[in-house]
Amino acid sequence: MKYDLISKNLFIKNRSKFAAKMHKNTLAVFNSNDIFPISADSTMPFQQHRDIFYLTGVDQEESILVIFPNASNEKHQEILFLKETSDLIAIWEGEKLNKEQAFNVSGIKTVYWLNQFATIWKQLLAEAEGVYLNTNEHLRANTEVETREDRFIKKFKNENPAHQVHRSASIMHTIRSIKEQEEIDLIQKACNITEKGVNRILKFIKPGVWEHEIEAEFAHEFLMNRSKGFAYTPIVASGKNACVLHYIENNKQCRAGDIILLDVGAEYANYSSDLTRCIPVSGKFTPRQKEVYNAVLHVKNEAQKLLIPGTIMADYHTEVGRIMESELIKLKLIDSTDIKNQKADWPAYKKYFMHGTSHFMGLDTHDVGLWHEPIQAGMVFTCEPGIYIPGENLGIRLEDDLLVTNSGKPFNFMANIPLEADEIEDLMN
Repeated sequence: MKYDLISKNLFIKNRSKFAAKMHKNTLAVFNSNDIFPISADSTMPFQQHRDIFYLTGVDQEESILVIFPNASNEKHQEILFLKETSDLIAIWEGEKLNKEQAFNVSGIKTVYWLNQFATIWKQLLAEAEGVYLNTNEHLRANTEVETREDRFIKKFKNENPAHQVHRSASIMHTIRSIKEQEEIDLIQKACNITEKGVNRILKFIKPGVWEHEIEAEFAHEFLMNRSKGFAYTPIVASGKNACVLHYIENNKQCRAGDIILLDVGAEYANYSSDLTRCIPVSGKFTPRQKEVYNAVLHVKNEAQKLLIPGTIMADYHTEVGRIMESELIKLKLIDSTDIKNQKADWPAYKKYFMHGTSHFMGLDTHDVGLWHEPIQAGMVFTCEPGIYIPGENLGIRLEDDLLVTNSGKPFNFMANIPLEADEIEDLMN
């Protein structure tokens, strides 16, 4: 790992929160991700399952966590199973965690090697009345690829049909959405690295550069600051490309007069940042570009005022839609006739602003959380309105990461990253 060791106290607290929500005399099991194959002997770089990382801090494949608060053997209330290291593994892959290191990372005292799992697992099941299994229940999850967790669940249900099954996801979505101070600090670190990337490219962008060259500048800055790289596939979209919401080809040359939409964010210690800025290739916005830019900025500034405890996200998005509608009328993109003829499920403003304004953020860029419950202090959201006008080869989206607080005003992790159009022009010139 590139990042500094995280205090094990964070993971101790996280496990305690999970255990407090479990039914009596039940256990929970969490599996690490696979190392995913590509072709031949090639694999993707390992990415730990965010749930087991959240509960242990272990960033290593073939790991299993068991939580059993009512275990008769006190040593078995928390157990970590790890792939046993060896001299051969150390030579070819690098050393894996030993038992002492695993305790220093996770705070879990009972650590067994993975080859002991089957035996101990049977002993635990014999006294448990139910088992919490960890399925991916994110609203936008793509679950076509079978994971290590999926295989474990399939095998468990086949071999233990009489055991009562509970869902870990509902607990994880609740507790992961409220960030501990250690997590807030890690998100801030990721945002600070992103800020360094923005400052770097503001000096780099000019007519003739290529989108992938800008991506490379970000990657350089992120890696230089102990990030593994991008928290998600970066979008570097110039001109009309900015009107494609998930444009990731990043293979066009940036022309004078165009705006570049940059949706990029560094990760740090598996925590995400998520930023969008729009930059004039020539160093100066045209009057029309600035008009649209300032309209989006106004919507963003008004929207983030609504990210306060007690807000319901469905109501939030409806209100942001009203604010956007007003701006689009001023820009002469829609009029009263469009509003009169709009459909209830597709308002007139959706023609130019077709995505949501905010999503949970944390260990996942699109983090888990309960959308139907009121916002609470400690939650982290993006705020990212946009206006997309293909006929003008213009797409503007502005995005910051915000911590909900009890003060009535969210804390902006990205407050130091240039946002005002005039400030961006000044820095580029």
